[in-house]
Amino acid sequence: MAEQTISRLLIANRGEIAVRIAQTAHRLGVDTVGIYSEPDANALHVDTVDVAVALGGETAAESYLRGAAVIAAAVDTGADAIHPGYGFLAENADFARQVIDAGLTWVGPTPEQITLLGDKVAAKKAAVEAGVPTTPIHEVVDGVVPDGVTMPALVKAAAGGGGRGMRVVRSADDLADAIAAASREATAAFGDGTVFIEPYIERGRHIEVQIMGDRFGNVVHLGERECSIQRRNQKVIEESPSAGISDETRAAVCEGALALARHVGYQGAGTVEFLVGLDGTINFLEVNTRLQVEHPVTEAVTGLDLVEMQLRVAAGEPLAVEQADIEVGGHAIEVRIVAEDPAAGWMPSTGEITAFEISDSVRVDTGVRAGTVISPNYDSLLAKVIAHEPRRVDAARRLARALRTATITGVNTNIDMLAATLRDEDFLAAATPTAFLDEHPELVAPHGPTGDARIALLLGATFAAEFRNRAADPHHGFVPSGYRNVRTQGQRVVWVEGGVEHHVEYVMHGGAAATVHLGPWPTPTEDGSLSEDTRRVAHVRLLDREFGRQVIELDGWRHAVEVSVEGASVRTHSRSGSVVWELAPRFVDHEHDDGGGGPICPLPGTVIAVNVAVGQTVGDGDVLMVVEAMKMEHQIIAIGSHRVAEVRYTVGDRVDQGDLLVALDDLDGDE
Repeated sequence: MAEQTISRLLIANRGEIAVRIAQTAHRLGVDTVGIYSEPDANALHVDTVDVAVALGGETAAESYLRGAAVIAAAVDTGADAIHPGYGFLAENADFARQVIDAGLTWVGPTPEQITLLGDKVAAKKAAVEAGVPTTPIHEVVDGVVPDGVTMPALVKAAAGGGGRGMRVVRSADDLADAIAAASREATAAFGDGTVFIEPYIERGRHIEVQIMGDRFGNVVHLGERECSIQRRNQKVIEESPSAGISDETRAAVCEGALALARHVGYQGAGTVEFLVGLDGTINFLEVNTRLQVEHPVTEAVTGLDLVEMQLRVAAGEPLAVEQADIEVGGHAIEVRIVAEDPAAGWMPSTGEITAFEISDSVRVDTGVRAGTVISPNYDSLLAKVIAHEPRRVDAARRLARALRTATITGVNTNIDMLAATLRDEDFLAAATPTAFLDEHPELVAPHGPTGDARIALLLGATFAAEFRNRAADPHHGFVPSGYRNVRTQGQRVVWVEGGVEHHVEYVMHGGAAATVHLGPWPTPTEDGSLSEDTRRVAHVRLLDREFGRQVIELDGWRHAVEVSVEGASVRTHSRSGSVVWELAPRFVDHEHDDGGGGPICPLPGTVIAVNVAVGQTVGDGDVLMVVEAMKMEHQIIAIGSHRVAEVRYTVGDRVDQGDLLVALDDLDGDE
């Protein structure tokens, strides 16, 4: 087949992957066309491409998932190829076929390969035929529970991914309910309720192999990646090569991936995924027929540009490398910085990014910048940060420092959790099963800096608040805080962090120095005298003061503290790490509680399930509604026993943070 020149490429995606694809296209001399929804009109990916076309709409369904509109944008702008990136339409065989039918080059495997490998049952059968190491599966036909299922087992959706339509079953008595529940969830998420059952490998490792094929039957693998550290079945840390498998296992999965690629005549980039048990058991999971989020670690250790390889193969060129040419050098680790709060059950975070700075000592793939608004309509991924070193421990160390010194404000992120994980002894020892975060809850909400480094962050919050208060006072802003003709005590403030109160009392000396007492202040005893004052007395100089930054000299040691106000919280950050503080109220308003409350929405999103009706009695832990935001589902549950007084939203309704979703009345006799 003759080569097809790609001179103008439409990138059918958004965010960091759209930026990433455009960078390689421009290096190759290829013009780029972008697309955007209404919220993305001023996004970074729009500024990166040469020309961008508005699709309209707020949500993905109204914009990036409108295949006909995407193809029309390509035709209207003179593009001759479409690269789908990942997500959205990347693994949609019908869309790929429509692109080809429109006379455009599709950058990806053939529609037939997407169809075959996109069905996990069909892919499993193909893997068995190709001799790929794997465990057996049980197909579920018409919801009938198959015989002979060994426990524990995993019920999985045949279509889709991302952890949806998946249930772990440990007792045969629970299998029927798990099949029904997984099928319902798969139907809602993917429009296909087909499920199957396979053995559940406890504490396994998620190992995947990058493959690349051309139109001439040539296929290669580019080594394996380990992606075991996950939350909600979604990856957060990836690395290449895996430090936790034997050479025999490595050879088995890589050769198995090649065998499957040859069996189906695979074209383009793909990833063959496996779960490897601690006993060496290998279970083939699926094939992702697209570029993976974690592809940069493979690029780092092989020196190959996977997007360039995709474009050249799509244009009809043969692979420029053979298997013998591919060498894996050093170790690369990637972390995904996402807008969410790990300590709050991985709750997604929305809002405007007010600062975004990460050291240039590492590779940063991102689609955001200061001023970017993170909405609930799209994935919560902000950036991927990658370090590559000859030794794994050095890559982890460099990456941890880059995260610790990064400044990202305006939304909550998982950056502290990532930095803590990279320094964890078990991680450094490559003891990283898929249950890693469940087994290390202390990493999900790390304590942060200790000693004076932590006190500097506390004082950063204190003096930032003082600075804002002075600036906001049009009449007395020139007067030092707490000024009195006859002083009895300094300014007092109480911060709360992790349920613990932190007392600070300070006396300003002009605007550039203060004496600070740290710890609970003396309180009256039974005889009316004050308790002994055992507080630490610190001498503080305020070297530089701005709304978002306080440079503090604490007893002769200089600390630069970045400060950002995020709702009711104050986030402080230095090169030692981060701590979020809550200002304790000075006065408590004891309002009368009339009851009749109910759960409020934790973040903006869309209602995808309503499980209750007016008059229904619900118990503690019952799921009332399910709200989807940032491609994740959030169950709204009842606390205590109540009667449903009002259901305020239905499936498909948009809800905002703070909305009362279901009004509940106390049951008679429970008040």
